[in-house]
Formats: sequence, structure tokens, C-alpha cells
Amino acid sequence: MYSALNIAKYIIDKCTKERHPISNLQLQKILYYIQKEFLQQGIKAFPEEIEAWQFGPVVPEVYKQYCGFGALPIRVRYMISMESDDVKIINPIVEKKRMLNPWDMVSDTHSSGKAWDLIYRGGLGDHQIIPKELIKSKG
Repeated sequence: MYSALNIAKYIIDKCTKERHPISNLQLQKILYYIQKEFLQQGIKAFPEEIEAWQFGPVVPEVYKQYCGFGALPIRVRYMISMESDDVKIINPIVEKKRMLNPWDMVSDTHSSGKAWDLIYRGGLGDHQIIPKELIKSKG
């Protein structure tokens, strides 16, 4: 298991190096999809909680680190290494999701009956934790 910030650094480095830099909004959604995939395989990608914010699932610690970029692409290089088995899970998610329009990812995570929707509840659950079991079962 890694910290969410270390996975974020890995994602940012990969995207920067491959000339597909992503925004903080995209980063948050990609982290969510990675956590979901790991949970569905019976392990956590990272221990930090994911919260239901207006524009979808957010890891607050990572959001705070990169919010200064606003909607601009995050172009930063890091030296982060990860286990090859984890890279095999993470890389395809990053490579697929970074090509999507960020608002399409927002629409996907906001779909009725999915984990974010069940917690956010039209704003009543704003900034509430999305339980990992719900992420695993409802996506």
C-alpha cells in the first residue's frame, strides 16, 4: 500500500513524461478509479479517505497539494517507484482515463446509484467520507 500522495506523484510524473499532463480534477478521478480497482481485488491502493465533493470524489490531502494549479495541467516530475504488480493495475487506468474529458469522468462518478451519489445526496453529504466498501461495491 502507498500513500495517496505518492500514487498521485507517480500519476503526475507518468503523465508529464508521456506528454499527457492532467489537471487536479482529472487526478482526483483517476485516484478514485485506482482505489476502486484495488478494492475490488481485495486490497487498498492507499489508506486515505475519499470524500464526496461537489465535482466528485476527492482525496483532500492530494487536492490541497495540487489545488494551486487550478484547472491547468500539472507538469511536475518526480522520482517515484512502485511495485511492478501495482504498476500493471495503475498504468492502464491512467492511460485510459487521462484521455477522457474530465467532465465525462465527473458524469461517470456522479451516476445515480454509484458511491459518490449515495453519499453526496444532492449536497447533503458534501465533504462526507465515501466508505471504501461502498467504493468497492458501487463504484
